Amino acid sequence: MISRQEAAALVQDGMTLGMLGFVTLSVPEELLVSLEERFLAEGHPRDLNVFYTSAIGDGGEHGANHLAHAGLVRRMVGAHVGLAPKLNPLITGNQIETFCAPQGVLVHMCRAMAGHKCGVITHVGLKTFCDPEVEACCFNDAARKAHTEGRGIVQSIEIDGRRLLHYKLTPPDVCFIKATYGDSRGNLSMEKEGLFLEQLEMALATKNNGGTVIAQVDTLVEDNTLDPRSVKVHGCFVDYVVVGRPEYSRQHYFDAIPYHPEWTGEVRVPMGALEPMELGIRKIIARRGAMELRRECLVNLGFGMPDGVASVAGEEGVAGEMTLSIESGTLGGVPAPGNGCGASADVEAIVKHTEIFDGYDGGSIDIAYLGAAQIDRHGNVNVSKFAGRMTGPGGFINITQNAKKICFMGTFSSVKDTDIRLENGRLNIVKDSNVVKFVPEVEQITFSGDYARETGQEVLYITARAVFRLTDQGLTLVEVAPGAELERDIYPLMGFRPAVAADLKEMDPRIFRPEKMGLVLQD
Repeated sequence: MISRQEAAALVQDGMTLGMLGFVTLSVPEELLVSLEERFLAEGHPRDLNVFYTSAIGDGGEHGANHLAHAGLVRRMVGAHVGLAPKLNPLITGNQIETFCAPQGVLVHMCRAMAGHKCGVITHVGLKTFCDPEVEACCFNDAARKAHTEGRGIVQSIEIDGRRLLHYKLTPPDVCFIKATYGDSRGNLSMEKEGLFLEQLEMALATKNNGGTVIAQVDTLVEDNTLDPRSVKVHGCFVDYVVVGRPEYSRQHYFDAIPYHPEWTGEVRVPMGALEPMELGIRKIIARRGAMELRRECLVNLGFGMPDGVASVAGEEGVAGEMTLSIESGTLGGVPAPGNGCGASADVEAIVKHTEIFDGYDGGSIDIAYLGAAQIDRHGNVNVSKFAGRMTGPGGFINITQNAKKICFMGTFSSVKDTDIRLENGRLNIVKDSNVVKFVPEVEQITFSGDYARETGQEVLYITARAVFRLTDQGLTLVEVAPGAELERDIYPLMGFRPAVAADLKEMDPRIFRPEKMGLVLQD
């Protein structure tokens, strides 16, 4: 047992620091705060190499935002930087060599580092910005320079005539992990965490490579009082335990309630009759997406626009005919909104972060609904780097390259300065945005249309005024909303002329009416 200050002092200049967390859940906030305080007071540690697997932050102050000080971090390998906006100036200013890789790859990298494997060899990332033939996971010029000097994180290899990607390992010298309870022997349990992240794999990756494992816990308990079935990391793999202060050692940083028992299965919350979404652009898109659902399908819902599909399914009485999943490892239940994302209320099962990606990479997802910032004529999608914003892919690439069907969902153009009305079951586009989302070439390829065509994936691009499908001709227009005109409302807001299906249809009129659609899922 050591103090938070003693823990921060164990991190030395130039070390590789591994850390865990999923958005605002299971974040070792006390340890990150203490590390930041030490750097501000002493100017050390400096030039850290940081490795993490998911988005860690709340878009404001927490998580990886504590590392946003010039000189503290020299190199970073992670899946997502969008929720740590304080890091953005350091990344764009090339003060941190920044590599972003698929979340599932980095999760599996912890397992590979623990077992002294040669790296992670996978198809995930081919023909996206992660591919060395595209951008090699490089997120800035500093990373590109490192890659050309042989210090990159990915290379292309061939096995039995098949091209694959070999992601190189980043073994931690020290790691920060979070648990609910710990004893003086270092045994850790996760009863109130809401997720089972790769705490064990990160600890083993660090310990087996001669590093130091530091665990933050909410509460210290007496030795031999933890149920052995609840111990997720044995004390033999933990060097030090720090008891966090209540304000810095919580289940999450989603809201003012420190603990949501419905996220752990401790209680079930009566959901009652959920208030239906108001009929508008968001609901129109969600309704069209829900029409792609099938009975007994496993669904992955992205954050933002796609979560409307769950609302529509509930309103239509078909929510019980499918299973929702999140890449954090939750199955069933209702996904938490906003910075609570990753957790699910009334969750049916919580599997390990590493294991959910075993399933995802193998094609267990029947249909995935995700957002899109940019779409181009080839069917490529960008969500990772656009308009001066750096976010990273998160689990997007693992999901989109392996799901049987993909529905990209979003508004046709930016919603800013638009006036789109629904009148008598028809769209009336009074004023449109001049911000184009359909571009000739995306700024960064997070989803490859070419790869999807090679693998025979079914891909739809759903907006409120038009639906597109990926075909051999590239992005192909297949449906138009009632009231929308091609030459007035669609083509002028596209940076290219899409192919048009020979049987171009009008979108189902039920989507645009206030009453329920009477949705019936097919087998």
